[in-house]
Amino acid sequence: MKDFLNRFFHNKLAVTGSIILLLFLLMAIFAPVLAPYDPFYMDSSAPLAPPSAAHLLGTDNMGRDILSRIFYGARISLRVSLVSVTIATVAGVFLGVAAGYFGKLTDGVISRILEIMFAFPEVLLALLIMSILGPSLNNIMIAIGIVYTPIFARITRGAVLSVKDSLYVEAARSIGVKDSTIIVRHILPNILSPILVQVTLSLAFAILSEAALSFLGIGVEPDVPSWGIMLNNGKAWIEIAWWVGVFPGIAIALAVLGFNVLGDGLRDVLDPRLRNVED
Repeated sequence: MKDFLNRFFHNKLAVTGSIILLLFLLMAIFAPVLAPYDPFYMDSSAPLAPPSAAHLLGTDNMGRDILSRIFYGARISLRVSLVSVTIATVAGVFLGVAAGYFGKLTDGVISRILEIMFAFPEVLLALLIMSILGPSLNNIMIAIGIVYTPIFARITRGAVLSVKDSLYVEAARSIGVKDSTIIVRHILPNILSPILVQVTLSLAFAILSEAALSFLGIGVEPDVPSWGIMLNNGKAWIEIAWWVGVFPGIAIALAVLGFNVLGDGLRDVLDPRLRNVED
């Protein structure tokens, strides 16, 4: 752990990504303190007001303060990304371990299911699931979690196949250690690196997916201060009030950048080949 932390804090990408995400996390946690207005408050005297001292990022067509809605929108985006990726990670790792470790019929059935899911574009599959479940915050987290499950399953399966015939695993089998114990104590600890990297990258994709679904009108409820909803609202006013859509778009871009940079940094930190070169 000490070696990992030392490598992490000496990696510029990992530190930069962590700082960006920490700022968004603080923004989400302290939104009630930082936001100058209630995100639902409508100032009838200032619809589509440009950025000013009263409204630093302007207002939308209903007079709602954009800065305040971006602060509260961070809560929605981070919550959706964290919950959905947790769902995808748990389900994907379970399926990937089962397919890779037990093989044969189990691997065949799981692999065919994953191939069917991979045949659908991610957004199309999410649209299909949302059309069945209906638009809501909980349903969008479930939908995105299902969409990204095959990615974690494929990565986990490949990692398990690379270590399941290792000497330490064979030794554990030879003395009668249960399969469940071998998986928990010997398999999972040795395949965490690629999974952790994929988690950070999927968190970025989950934010984009939530924004895309909300932009299309089938994500969260229309009155929720979501970045995707704000983008959808801004497209109608882009020619006369660019700030309505541009600032939420910048927030999405920065959050995605933070997760991607952190993922690249983690990949470098956890890559044993780079570690050997440095040593």
